[in-house]
Amino acid sequence: QVQLVESGGGLAQAGGSLKLSCTASGVNFRGSDIQWYYQAPEKQRDLVASISSTYYINYADSVRGRFIISRDNAKNMVNLQMNNLRPEDTGVYYCRLRTPSRSVYWGQGTQVTVSS
Repeated sequence: QVQLVESGGGLAQAGGSLKLSCTASGVNFRGSDIQWYYQAPEKQRDLVASISSTYYINYADSVRGRFIISRDNAKNMVNLQMNNLRPEDTGVYYCRLRTPSRSVYWGQGTQVTVSS
């Protein structure tokens, strides 16, 4: 079955960096579009960054210039390099994968906490 496993979350100070990774299995990763979402406490889940199968990249305005999304098809992995972190970046970060047939899968989420 399809599995998405996130890693790399944790605690960082404001201005610091974290790198999140999402590794997929059981799916056509190369042909899939990948997104990172984040959910702050008691808030809706919002899109942070996306990278398509053709490497088209988009960012939310709140993270543009600070976060970098990348993918490694050989490793079935997508990364989110998070720089210059802010306390408002605190939340649970989820990896979302959409296959060429439009099936959608979510990871279990990884907690990011940024202290001021």
